[in-house]
Amino acid sequence: MEQVQVKEIEKLNPAATANCFSKIFFCWLNPLFRIGYKRSLEQEDLYNVLPEFRSKTLGLTLQSYWDEECLKSAKELKKPSFCKAVIRCYWKSYSLLGIFTFIEATMIVQPVLLGYLLRYFETYDPNDYHGLELACYYALGMSLSLLLLAVMHHILFFNIQKAGMKIRVAMCNMIFRKALCLSNSARGKTTTGQIVNLLSNDVSKFDDLTMFLHYLWVGPIQVAVVVALLWGEIGPSCLVGIALLIFLMPLQTQFGRMFSVYRSRTAVLTDHRIRTMNEVVTGMRIIKMYAWEKPFAALVSEYRTEEIVNLMKSSMLRAANMATYFSASKIIVLFTFAVYVMLGNTITASRVFVTVSLYGAIRLTVTHFFPSALEKLFESLVSIERIQTFLNLEELPKNTNVFCQPKDASHILKSCQGSSATIPTETAVLPPFPQSSLLSAILGELPLDKGVVKVKGQLTYACQQPWVFPGTIRDNILFGKELDPAKYEKVLRACALKRDMELLPDGDLTLIGDRGATLSGGQKARVNLARSTSYWLFAGTYVLGVVYVTLKVLENLFIFPACNQFVLETIDTLCVHHF
Repeated sequence: MEQVQVKEIEKLNPAATANCFSKIFFCWLNPLFRIGYKRSLEQEDLYNVLPEFRSKTLGLTLQSYWDEECLKSAKELKKPSFCKAVIRCYWKSYSLLGIFTFIEATMIVQPVLLGYLLRYFETYDPNDYHGLELACYYALGMSLSLLLLAVMHHILFFNIQKAGMKIRVAMCNMIFRKALCLSNSARGKTTTGQIVNLLSNDVSKFDDLTMFLHYLWVGPIQVAVVVALLWGEIGPSCLVGIALLIFLMPLQTQFGRMFSVYRSRTAVLTDHRIRTMNEVVTGMRIIKMYAWEKPFAALVSEYRTEEIVNLMKSSMLRAANMATYFSASKIIVLFTFAVYVMLGNTITASRVFVTVSLYGAIRLTVTHFFPSALEKLFESLVSIERIQTFLNLEELPKNTNVFCQPKDASHILKSCQGSSATIPTETAVLPPFPQSSLLSAILGELPLDKGVVKVKGQLTYACQQPWVFPGTIRDNILFGKELDPAKYEKVLRACALKRDMELLPDGDLTLIGDRGATLSGGQKARVNLARSTSYWLFAGTYVLGVVYVTLKVLENLFIFPACNQFVLETIDTLCVHHF
């Protein structure tokens, strides 16, 4: 078998070294666009993630603020707020983006310049050279403001999307690490489906929230300035448009609250449906044995029907919201000029264009950005509450890296009550102990009633039920470590995998299907054992569950002494086996 280390081709991200001009006009993406123009982009064409955007960096940063919030709340005897931790972590960088959002909102000066330019043509005088000079300045100002808006808009939204991505990635990292250290009791309070729902659905709300959140304060200021300009342009007639705008804002606020209600109901129903489906899939044999397919199908359909009803109501609200978005500006202009004419005023081209432009300048803010900000804010608050509930689940106790004999650890569980022992090197059989409880206590998965259990160095564990993930056999064995050919070869021989690698078409680069569909039970057990055995240089203590049970007798006779004599002889090994 060819022992070739497959290294990931690293592509430096040009954004890290791009100059100011390149960042403003996104020139650093030109090489990627050229590749995409010639052929379809592949994964190898993508750049490495910048260090400040790596999941580990972002997750640890947000985790530190969350830990600080938990300690502070514990001292004050109150419930910790994950929302406060997120705000304290990101408010400085996000507030800076708010300044640029406000600058972009000041581009309502364009309708004012348009009005001055139209008035020049309404009172056109060929001999008025000063007026011509001012008209040129107005046209130049409009052109520059449009250019500045086009450049600033994309830079602003690009950085806002990066801010949302940081929050999302940081939360995903925290949820992932939390899922790895849940206690047995905590795992009973959640399901894999709920965790996937948090990672795929709840955290995505923050991408949209950061996009619109600043318009909660920029929007009212922009509307106030436009109202003042409209008053100077068409007088009291603008009060009609103001009244319609005032009516739209609380209406959109109510839409946001209703979105929050339906979002909460839908999330709960989705969790129930996913949990029920997991239970159905797990107990499929029993369900078929007792012919319970129809009752369980009806139960799942009931949850799904309720979920669809709430989704339909939410979609109807979204449709009403979009209808308001497309029709609000036209209705406002219609009623405004109807009242303007009824008051005996004459409509001129400059007044019409300026008024329509001013209303158009705030159309997106009033009918889309502001209501979307409210909608996403309420949805995000629900998601934060769900994530906070998950983060507050009980964790396994942290392991220490100092080894000593168990100190009065005589009450691991009721099943171990009255038992106490020092485990010396090369101890193979421990008759007084319930093996499962003992191993679970050593792994930290069972709480100690009293006493202390300490483990030397890193703990490596080979479980009784083998598991593999989709990928190559080599990936399943190395599990992200660097390939050491000599050590790797030694592990393959000790776990009796050498012959299998020679028979498989691609050797250890053979792809394993879902749940190891391409491997036999014995092969999966040996791959599982090889994965744990490959960590022997890093482990201080090696714990083997009843891992040899699924192996054949002849394989047992070879693998058991080979692993223990040639691979695990230098470290402490605790093995549970049925003889």
